[in-house]
Amino acid sequence: MSCGISKAGFLEQEAPRLDNWLNKNQHGQMSYMENNFDKRLNPTLLVDDAKSVVSLLLNYYPSEIQNPESYKISKYAYGQDYHFVIKEKLKELLFSIQSNIGEVSGRAFVDSAPILDKAWAAKSGLGWIGKNSNLLTQQVGSFYFIAELIIDLELEYDYATTDHCGTCTACIDACPTEAIVAPYIVDGSKCISYFTIELKENISPEMKGKFDDWAFGCDICQDVCPWNKFSKPHKEPLFSPNPELLSMSKKDWEEITEETFKVVFKNSPLKRTKFNGLKRNIEFLK
Repeated sequence: MSCGISKAGFLEQEAPRLDNWLNKNQHGQMSYMENNFDKRLNPTLLVDDAKSVVSLLLNYYPSEIQNPESYKISKYAYGQDYHFVIKEKLKELLFSIQSNIGEVSGRAFVDSAPILDKAWAAKSGLGWIGKNSNLLTQQVGSFYFIAELIIDLELEYDYATTDHCGTCTACIDACPTEAIVAPYIVDGSKCISYFTIELKENISPEMKGKFDDWAFGCDICQDVCPWNKFSKPHKEPLFSPNPELLSMSKKDWEEITEETFKVVFKNSPLKRTKFNGLKRNIEFLK
């Protein structure tokens, strides 16, 4: 786990970018992105008397990957739902801070509130926002979750690092749906992850043949990123996949029953798309 600390306050540079992204409807049907615009840019509106944003990264890069001849799911979804795993760790961290320092108030966030996680992680020096809009690091690439503790304690603050994407366009060139519309700008409504997870209606026929067998999420722009050559397997048992997942063939996916889905993907991020959503995705890929 990596940690960086920023002074809580208004994200001045991100405000026009977020406004522009929303105005261009690049969030598609993710209407929740339109809510709490001010809170999204200012954590002092989320936590009373907030002084510091403690950003944390937790690696999820797996030691084993799925059967390459199978339908694919994003690596972050191999194990248990990260929301629950990380929330417990954050509670322990906050308790440890309170035990050592005294009365400190704050809240833990894991992709569960209107917070610009990547912006805060970059501001605190944990990496830079890459051309695929993911947070990249020179040490371990980009396969990790981002979480925050927002607390009412003044701390020593870290500094942002520099951008190391250079002239590389590997992620832009590799995206089969051309969702990376310009360097550092992703049209969420064109992303395979959006279609296979967020979209509740039928997938547009014009996308047929463009998903490269991704049934839940997509890792293409991370897999091709040169910085992910430095990814190392995680050491969190709860992120380890059910062995059945790794060996599943396309036929297994196509014939999966709701009962099997509940067993193999118990406490999994795949519950977000639900059994019917997964079946829709697989039917679309066939």
